[in-house]
Amino acid sequence: MLHGGRTVTMTFKITVLGTGSARPTIERHHSAHALNVHEQFYLIDCGEGTQTRLIECGINPLKLNAAFITHLHGDHVYGLLPLISSMGLMGRRTPFHVYAPSPMDEVMKNHYKYFDTNLPFEVVYHEIDTTKHTMVYENSVMEVWSIPLRHRLPTSGYLFREKTPALNVRKEAIEKYKLGIAQITAAKRGEDIFDADGQLLARNEELTYMPYSPRSYAYCSDTLYSARAAGLVKGVNILYHEATFGEDNKAMAKDTGHSTALQAAKAAVKAKADKLLIGHFSSRYKDVSVLVEEAQAIFPATEAAEELHTYEIPANRTLQ
Repeated sequence: MLHGGRTVTMTFKITVLGTGSARPTIERHHSAHALNVHEQFYLIDCGEGTQTRLIECGINPLKLNAAFITHLHGDHVYGLLPLISSMGLMGRRTPFHVYAPSPMDEVMKNHYKYFDTNLPFEVVYHEIDTTKHTMVYENSVMEVWSIPLRHRLPTSGYLFREKTPALNVRKEAIEKYKLGIAQITAAKRGEDIFDADGQLLARNEELTYMPYSPRSYAYCSDTLYSARAAGLVKGVNILYHEATFGEDNKAMAKDTGHSTALQAAKAAVKAKADKLLIGHFSSRYKDVSVLVEEAQAIFPATEAAEELHTYEIPANRTLQ
């Protein structure tokens, strides 16, 4: 798509870097997702080994604008400081933003005191209030909202929501009403069009159309089932929800502040999500098909998140 003489990429896709929980296995790595929105890159959680996974899937760490950390358990954050160190070695000069609950700032300050004492770029910390649903980040194409979760320590999920795109003006309407540049610009702003005498020429809905529906992705890990969280992401295209355990370990899930696959599916139903990806699997499950089957029993559009696989949400909302 051309916009102002330049090409605008409509990308909205998620690459899964890790699907394991506390104890890594040969097959599964710790939690981390990479999000690409209009060729702007973001990291969601950063477990141990994340920078290696980025290299494996062809994402240059220097392209990352920010990291969004859910909570300070090691399997979600142990990879962040090594990644920051590597970006310094790679010559990064632009600021890198970290969104995380407290005391992540204290952790980073202690690291810089003993290790990256001369980091060549600024790391900007933004504290997340895990009790509030609020917009924590915004740019020209996307908003990021915090999602209060229910875990053993302060935890926030994140909703990544594309902004409504500018209206397109129908070519046939331009020809029919012989619209000038000023009128076309007004129509793109959502205005009705009037003739030189101030008489209504055409309603905006007759002239314009939305090129695609805004897309969204929600990341909920780690948490007990939360009806509130599910309600806050209603209508989401892809919901990633932890499913550490199956119903065979429902009591353990409750004791450790985690969800079962069935509870993740319950959240997807409540959220009216288009698609559910489950992950953060306990190492006790060598084959996660049993977890997928449990979730699909009440939410058929469920898949197990696959490491190094990219899930794209096309601009027409048809999931691939």
